[in-house]
Amino acid sequence: MTELTVKDKTNAQEFIKIEPFRKHTRVTKPHKHNKYLEFVYFTKATGFHVIDNFKIEITNPIFFIVRKEQIHYWNLTSEPEGYVIIIKEAFIEQCLDIEIKQQLAKISAFPYLSPKDNTTIEQLFQLLITENKNKKNKTIVEALMKVLLGKLLQIENKKNITHQSIYQEFIALLSTQEKLSNSVKHYSNLLNTSPQNLNKSCRTECNKSASEILSDFILSEAKRFLLYTEKNISEIAYSLSFRDNSHFTKYFKRHVGKTPSEFKNKTSYIP
Repeated sequence: MTELTVKDKTNAQEFIKIEPFRKHTRVTKPHKHNKYLEFVYFTKATGFHVIDNFKIEITNPIFFIVRKEQIHYWNLTSEPEGYVIIIKEAFIEQCLDIEIKQQLAKISAFPYLSPKDNTTIEQLFQLLITENKNKKNKTIVEALMKVLLGKLLQIENKKNITHQSIYQEFIALLSTQEKLSNSVKHYSNLLNTSPQNLNKSCRTECNKSASEILSDFILSEAKRFLLYTEKNISEIAYSLSFRDNSHFTKYFKRHVGKTPSEFKNKTSYIP
């Protein structure tokens, strides 16, 4: 079994880290992050990025979003130019501006964005690096972050996103759950809506049903457990709220085409 690397690019005292993307980085192994959200903005790079087995070709400029539970890796074919922002949960918890928390939830629903106004965004990154190094006034860092996120979210104006939709709340909720439940009704109750409204919002924004989106999250989590942990099938079934081992195995095979054991024995993390 492949051992999964869990990276932590910050020290214990850092709640947010902003720096240029390391130019020597080319190919990395599949890894996840130690409970932090990562943004990567490339102004110049070639190659591809893989997030949870979803391969994304890099076209410049591009802004990647990697949530804390996702497994990803880079395969870059030239010297990259860009920036990295690492945001820990403590930054979000202590943030003075509630709108930033809402912006982070919105932007976390996307694997990447393709902004057009590269000059403004690059200037904001440079200002963020300067202000964050000073460590004197976190309000300024929060204000700059709010402008940056707002600028990036303008890209999705074509979808008329003026507030956080039920779909986005659903994605944000799934992204922060310690234990997933295989029940759309469970999540619609948490979101104070009906399963029908949740399903309609999902269909409108991503052309998938709520159950399909939930299934994607459950299967991604199941694959992570199978590939990168020592959990047995029964333990994984319990962790994902299936009533028993048999139910989980049938569910997994119906969606993946292999039993969990077959997937674990035959799958390598290569796109």
